[in-house]
Amino acid sequence: MNGQVPRVAFFPDSFHEVNGVAHTSRHFLQFAVERQLPFLCVRAGSGIPALKKQGPVWTLDLPRSAVSLPLEKDLTFDPVYLRHIPLADRTLEQFAPDIIHITGPSDVGLLGASLARRYKHPLAASWHTNVHEYAGRRFAHLLRVFPQTTPVGAARGIEDCALTIAASFYSAAQVLFAPNHQLCTQLAEVTGRPCFLMRRGVDCSLFSPDKRRRATSDHEVLLGYVGRLSVEKNVRMLPRLQSHLEALGHRNFRFVIIGQGTEEAWLRRNLPRAKFTGVLKGEALAAAYADMDLFVFPSHTDTFGNVVLEALASGVPAIVTPDGGPASIVCDGETGRVVPDGLFPSAISALIQNAPMRYEMRIAARKAAGSMTWHSVFESVYGGYNSALSNTPAFL
Repeated sequence: MNGQVPRVAFFPDSFHEVNGVAHTSRHFLQFAVERQLPFLCVRAGSGIPALKKQGPVWTLDLPRSAVSLPLEKDLTFDPVYLRHIPLADRTLEQFAPDIIHITGPSDVGLLGASLARRYKHPLAASWHTNVHEYAGRRFAHLLRVFPQTTPVGAARGIEDCALTIAASFYSAAQVLFAPNHQLCTQLAEVTGRPCFLMRRGVDCSLFSPDKRRRATSDHEVLLGYVGRLSVEKNVRMLPRLQSHLEALGHRNFRFVIIGQGTEEAWLRRNLPRAKFTGVLKGEALAAAYADMDLFVFPSHTDTFGNVVLEALASGVPAIVTPDGGPASIVCDGETGRVVPDGLFPSAISALIQNAPMRYEMRIAARKAAGSMTWHSVFESVYGGYNSALSNTPAFL
């Protein structure tokens, strides 16, 4: 970073939870600590409000209330979160940011946007979750008992409406960030704001093929999935995949499913070849990745796919759909396969039968992940800040 470093007040949707936004937010804070940058992170915490200062890096934990609404097992929305405006206001006045950065229309994001408007600070907003696609898929899931045309058409309407609402919210920002080029282009078109690329990084010392612990005598092909077990992740495709592979004559394979969510009970009933571990973190998660032979990620809604990058860093080829961010991470035929749902069985079948190809992909996957560091990600984010503060719109 060159020149004067802006003072950043960061309001992430999620920080302590287990999801992509929280994962990125924690690394962003760590980047600021390592570089000793003037950085304030305002996040939802527990207990009583607490402000901590570590040199130029401040954190402000503001608890959610008892009336918070559950969105997922570890995600909630507090409709009275703006009650924290007085304390956040005083903290912001002391910190004196040059720019406020929010990660979405959450309770924390609304607090940050309100303060940016109050102080007339430039506002940056990063898009981390395709909330419009999530809304459409969940609505279609609820209507699945009706004729096929009904949920599809209704879900598309819900998705379009949600995108319009989200675009209106993001239009309030002076600069936007998104994790893939396609989404950057779409956001720029619907909001009229400059959008910069904000990809994700990976810790290649934590996620590594060296963490593999499976016995050399274990010749089963282990298919792995890591992530939320929910409708929008398309996890109900996994039992169909199992059936298709068995129909193709494969018996020497099994699944390991890492995560939790509303679809877990259904998956347990319909995926007999799977071991369910729940949520894993740190070294346990790294070892679980390294023990996989192929990573199977059928989601159509992920904006990036941190778990895909972690799999590649662990030397595990990934099979992903052509939709969303994971397709921008995987190089088809080199570090995995990028195929529609209907071709997952044949793509995986070919790799099950071709151990040398899997080995070549493992080497290529690890090499590709090695160039994607968190430092390079956040360096480019600060470039976006400087563009917004100098009123020089630019696109990446």
